[in-house]
Amino acid sequence: MDFLKDKAAIVGMGIYKFSKDSDLTETDMACRSIRSALDDAGLTPDGIDGIIVYAEEDYDDIDITRAMGIGNMTYYGDVRWDGGASCSMVLRAAMAVASGSANYIVVVKSVNDASLKRVKKDWGELRSWPAAQETFYNPYGLTSDDGRIGMNVRRYIHEHNINSDSFGWVTQVLRENGAKNPNSMFYEKPVSHKDYLESKIKVEPFRELDYSCPVDGSIAFIVATAEKAKRLKRRPAYIMAGAQSMVKGTQFKTSYYKSSITDLHATEIVAKTLFEKSGVTHKDIDMLQIEDEFAPLVPMQLESLGFCERGKGVDFIEGGDRISVSGELPVNTSGGSIGEGNLHGMNHIAEAVNQLRETSTSQVKDVEKILVATGVFGPTSGLILRR
Repeated sequence: MDFLKDKAAIVGMGIYKFSKDSDLTETDMACRSIRSALDDAGLTPDGIDGIIVYAEEDYDDIDITRAMGIGNMTYYGDVRWDGGASCSMVLRAAMAVASGSANYIVVVKSVNDASLKRVKKDWGELRSWPAAQETFYNPYGLTSDDGRIGMNVRRYIHEHNINSDSFGWVTQVLRENGAKNPNSMFYEKPVSHKDYLESKIKVEPFRELDYSCPVDGSIAFIVATAEKAKRLKRRPAYIMAGAQSMVKGTQFKTSYYKSSITDLHATEIVAKTLFEKSGVTHKDIDMLQIEDEFAPLVPMQLESLGFCERGKGVDFIEGGDRISVSGELPVNTSGGSIGEGNLHGMNHIAEAVNQLRETSTSQVKDVEKILVATGVFGPTSGLILRR
């Protein structure tokens, strides 16, 4: 058993609405989502003594705490790598409160992706990824995430003789979930498998409906010890385990330097670690909230997380029934990045909290344990949360 098991919990959550153009700075949205998270938990700014932010945004922990009137910080830090950072941020907060380094920690991420007003730190500070991109990928046409990840997915299709039309079942299910969610960019806009097949191919093998949806928005969580969680007003989401992985040959979102570009080895390690530390098995997991920047990543993760055999992920999603809200293993019930909006995994954690609180717009009955995994080709992180 891990020392962290059930020692910390998510006790507050705030979401600043997803939109195509927030007309706000990312700092402003971050503060608004933190304000909502404080209200949700029944706390005030002067009760917060720790903060974790995403490393690559232009705002930092000082900007946020000053704007919010938060003082007396005893723990602060940041985490990087887009989707791979989200569960890591919560894990770091859980470790801090469990060790006594802080009492109540804010975890926040805010982006203006849809409006293209996102401000990131100078790439010169972040070193390795842009150099590799500009030197080795861009000259050969791999100038975007869909091009780079598309290469991995095409190899996956080849290795397992997959009909790529089957990926559309992921899109259909996630858009059905998102259509019920007022925060979704696709509220009341479901699509059918036929719609998927009729959507244009943008970068082979990805169709238009394989893509996640960029958003402007912000999500904040408040993490505290399990003991303190009992005294707050909302049902906590207890953190049974957290894990992260960066394997040999990792490179952001591609990992072309691994022996196999379809091997999600970091995801496998995260899953193994989560199950070992939490003491639960695959049969105990009631649903998944997993990376879906592109639809094919869902069956690939079902395999790497251990819910089906290698090459059988497409069989698992066939028809959509098994991953639907009423299925044996519901996936991304808020709509996820494809059906709600892409806030880099933060909304996957938020939906897990909503499910455990029984406040989801696509509520699954009797949910007890949820596995969340963000970041696919690396770096990768994950959580197991329980009621």
